[in-house]
Amino acid sequence: MTVSLSLVFVLGVIAWAAIKFLGIRLWVAIVIALFGFWLSHTILAPAIESGTRSGVDVVNGTHE
Repeated sequence: MTVSLSLVFVLGVIAWAAIKFLGIRLWVAIVIALFGFWLSHTILAPAIESGTRSGVDVVNGTHE
């Protein structure tokens, strides 16, 4: 069974849960999100993308 969810929706749910249940402050969640956008425009972006794709493959069971 394959379920397609928007990454923004999934990250939003994780952020909401962290704020609600872990006591993370809203400004900290915003700073982390902005840092992620900044990090995606650096030289580390290809490594981040490769690691993310490998993680998704492992979770989906399509890892070779």
